[in-house]
Amino acid sequence: MLDGLVRMAWHDRTPFEQIQARTGLSEADVICLMRRNLKRRSFTLWRARVSGRLTKHRKIFEKHLRLEE
Repeated sequence: MLDGLVRMAWHDRTPFEQIQARTGLSEADVICLMRRNLKRRSFTLWRARVSGRLTKHRKIFEKHLRLEE
């Protein structure tokens, strides 16, 4: 289960909402889990990636799409 969760969290096209629907873990829970299970540098790189990525946050991504129309 942990491997699958980490894989979903790393995957750019899997939003946190989908992770929560599948596992019941909120975005904050996923962040804590990643912090505990990744090396410090890996966690830092992951956080930098997901913080700036529209596709990890479904609401932001959908809002962005509406603005482009």
